[in-house]
Amino acid sequence: MNSQENGQAQSRDIIARLQNAIKELPELLALLTAPLDSIGLLPPQFVRYNTTPLPDGAFKVSKHIPALQRALLEHVIPTWEALLTEKRMYGIVEQYFCPDLFSFASPAAGELAIHGYSTILSLPLTEYSVRFLVRLSKAYPIDVLWTVVFGGLSGTSERKEFTWEDCVRNVIAIPGKVANALGGKSAIPPELEYGLYFNHVSRRCETLIQRLSMKRSKGDVISVNYILTKLVNVGVFPVTVPTSPSQPSFFQSTLPSIRSNLTSPSYASIWPEIITATPSTFTLQTVIASLFTHIKKVEGLDALASARTVAKEEALLLSGILGRMTKDSDDLWDTMNAVLLGREWTVGHARIFVCWVAGCERNQFDVEALETLLGNVVDLWTNADHIRHSLLNKHHYITALLLLTISYISAPGVSSAAIKNLAFSPLFIKSISTYLTHLDPSVRRCGMMIAEEVARGAGKKLDFADWDGENDGKAWCKAIRVLTKERDIDAEIVEDSGNEAGEGAKNVNIREQPAPPSIPSQGNLPKVTKPQDRTALVQDVTEYDSDDSLTGYITSPSSSRSPSPTPSELEEIEKDPTLRVTQKKIARPVYLAQLGDMIRPAGGLKPEAEEDEAQKQQVALDVAEEQIRRKRSYGTELEENAVNLVYGLIGLQDSYELEGFSQKRQAALNALVACCPRKAALAMIEEFFKNQYSAEQRYAILNALALGARELASLPIPETPAMQTPERISFTSKRLPPMLHHKYLTAADQQLVAAPVQNLLEGISREAIDKGRDAAAEKVPAYVRERQLRIKKPARITEVTKDGTVTRPQSSQMMARPATVFTDVAAEYFICPLINRFWLFLRDEQTREARTAQQPTLHQYKGSGTGLILNALVLSHFMATLAVLVHAARHAKEWLAIVAPDALELAVTVGTRPLSSGEGEDEDADDNLPGGQASAKGKEAALLTTSLELALVVLDGCVDLDGGRTMSLEHTALVLGVSEWAEEVLSRLEKGIKMLGGGGVQEMKLRRAAAGVVLKADEVTSRWKRSMIDVLSNA
Repeated sequence: MNSQENGQAQSRDIIARLQNAIKELPELLALLTAPLDSIGLLPPQFVRYNTTPLPDGAFKVSKHIPALQRALLEHVIPTWEALLTEKRMYGIVEQYFCPDLFSFASPAAGELAIHGYSTILSLPLTEYSVRFLVRLSKAYPIDVLWTVVFGGLSGTSERKEFTWEDCVRNVIAIPGKVANALGGKSAIPPELEYGLYFNHVSRRCETLIQRLSMKRSKGDVISVNYILTKLVNVGVFPVTVPTSPSQPSFFQSTLPSIRSNLTSPSYASIWPEIITATPSTFTLQTVIASLFTHIKKVEGLDALASARTVAKEEALLLSGILGRMTKDSDDLWDTMNAVLLGREWTVGHARIFVCWVAGCERNQFDVEALETLLGNVVDLWTNADHIRHSLLNKHHYITALLLLTISYISAPGVSSAAIKNLAFSPLFIKSISTYLTHLDPSVRRCGMMIAEEVARGAGKKLDFADWDGENDGKAWCKAIRVLTKERDIDAEIVEDSGNEAGEGAKNVNIREQPAPPSIPSQGNLPKVTKPQDRTALVQDVTEYDSDDSLTGYITSPSSSRSPSPTPSELEEIEKDPTLRVTQKKIARPVYLAQLGDMIRPAGGLKPEAEEDEAQKQQVALDVAEEQIRRKRSYGTELEENAVNLVYGLIGLQDSYELEGFSQKRQAALNALVACCPRKAALAMIEEFFKNQYSAEQRYAILNALALGARELASLPIPETPAMQTPERISFTSKRLPPMLHHKYLTAADQQLVAAPVQNLLEGISREAIDKGRDAAAEKVPAYVRERQLRIKKPARITEVTKDGTVTRPQSSQMMARPATVFTDVAAEYFICPLINRFWLFLRDEQTREARTAQQPTLHQYKGSGTGLILNALVLSHFMATLAVLVHAARHAKEWLAIVAPDALELAVTVGTRPLSSGEGEDEDADDNLPGGQASAKGKEAALLTTSLELALVVLDGCVDLDGGRTMSLEHTALVLGVSEWAEEVLSRLEKGIKMLGGGGVQEMKLRRAAAGVVLKADEVTSRWKRSMIDVLSNA
């Protein structure tokens, strides 16, 4: 007893340790191998890692596995997945959810799969949990789960039924939950798409029915009914034939197999039991209607032998699935009446239905069943509402059903008084009169034809003598009479057609066999290459290829020189451990604290570790963004390490000229802002205003704030090299090799990569100007008339990816929906700290300049020096970043009252006031001007442009939100000042006055920004001019 209690405590301790941080990989493997070894599911290759085995019986699957699986999903996999995959050890984690082929025979394996379904679906789905669901759906489908529950688990029958119901609910819920979790963010695996998944479930359900047909009990049939009921609820039994692969259909997937298996008497007997035991009438009607929809189509008026054979074959199929209809099947008759008479069917269906009810045996009709069908059809055929309001197709179907039933009952050798009773029925006679008064001649002829045939069957003679011609339904009546001269039940079934169907079904079964339970993970998939002879590498090239950088020289057979090594041989040489004696492999960081230590060592850089520092930085930058995004929703690890990572990444220098250094660092900083905005944004803002950083580092900070904010706001962000994935590159054969591709990048491409914020702001300002231009054009009657007469432009084409979602650049495939919305943190953590910190920094800088203003020029401090914040280049980037942030936060609740006026005031100040004593000095100006005049000073064109664009963004947001009311009435002087400033700048440009740094494209941007501000300010002031005058007069 003490030993057992000790084992239970060890099991609980393993789960607790898995929920906490684990430092080393051997420790993790020891924790994972002990439980699997205790239940006999440990793969042989992991036996050597089981250093602390558990006692026998210490680990209980039902008691400990759910908690252990939850710990793996929440703590272990987010941290260790990449390293385990790299070491080819991820299979031990998969063993806890989907045991492999070697463990398939163990009862514990199936129980782990059952718990795996429940645990995965009880937690928010991630990419790795979706991969587990793909493996489970293949290795442990519904029929295997049934075997596990009713054949492997111990317990009472009630407990097994509860477990089975949970399994079915989990299996049915997978596509919906996966679609909700991944929809719009990443592609849904094909195996879990709605149509393909439920078609696979349908085939596995039919396999289960086939297995139960050999030996079954009443409880087994009930368990199958539960599956069918759930499938009906999710639309797997459609009443129309699906036209798209995304629409599942049970019978479309299983009918070929059912046809071939119905030759077995035991299989043919289980389907009627399942149909009869269906508890819900609605479920039964849906199943039967779907079956009728998916049977083979028979040409309604085709009297050839081939059509009669198909009709009889389909009747035999209905008999095998639904059983034979007898007079005493009251419940089934009620359902059949609702389906046969309550839905729209064709004349071909009517032929199949009557043959099925008749018993499908030649010269052996079930007269009682036919009489029951006749009575039900007559009730509808004689209904006055049906006669007056039904469409012609419904009249044709009901008339054909009635006429075919009469033809079977009145066949030679069949004794029945049903036809004679019908002929003298008052209701029938009255309905004939109703038919004769119908306005549609085709419907009238349906009643006339039935009256003649009933009279003939009763031994009477009736002839309306109006059947010549082809119009008014006469042709249809002639064809249906020819059809009823013989009966489909007398057709001979050709064996070849049945065998052909059976072979097709067998082929389907072969194709649809389930995959083996052992499905190797992506991390364990080795690259298998077919061995080739060295001479096979020499190919006959018929086209010119300019890329000779990687092409080896072709050695002739007679040459004594050794051939050039192939790329695979070069990789093997590089991996040779005997040639890498002095190189130490840097382990991949698992926790963010380890990542921070690699980027920013706590104890400084030791001399003996300097040679490994370059490799450490490379490894850290390669995994930084992935690790940060992976830890986004797991505990507080990211919040605890975010500030340290900000300091390390910003201060990191490219001392070793690492490949992709700037792009990878930028991607990591973007991820920090997007995943932990409350910590990272404030830390970056504080670091930006410190004088220890270069202009490049400040650009990285500003870019991270802008791009991370737009990601939080779910706005599109420009694609950079760090965000490109192989899936985004189309037509790779037409792309240059990587080195040549980067060499021949155009100037526009380089500008887009280097200045993403400026490109974002340019698009934002252009959109604002276009809106103002359209609003101004509406005021001119001539323009309004011209636009009304002009044909509207079609909607622009939007690129759609293969999975059907609109393309939106994302910086990582793991990007999830942000837990924090940007509008909730914009004012408190982004915009207001940035503006307030700038004012403090400007005050300190101007104070330092004032203290040294009286000293000689050489000793005077100037805050606008190269690389400093008040330098025009850095400050223009700062203003552009602020404009992007303001635009992304326009729907925040603080925007109109706080953000807009503070940002507009900053734009006016930066655009009109000198911020430094050395600002705007023209280096080309002559310092020895006559009369002791000072050199000309002015604003840089780039800084002036971004300031105007910031004002434009603010005014455009005010117009969109409340028409400019708040800004005009509460900050009247500021609005008028912005208008006057923009008009002055535009006036100077019109006069040809040169701006510092202007000319060319920059002057065009400045002119456009100034004109846009003038239009927006005029739009605001013209709407609230009277109220603004009152405000100024009261002031």
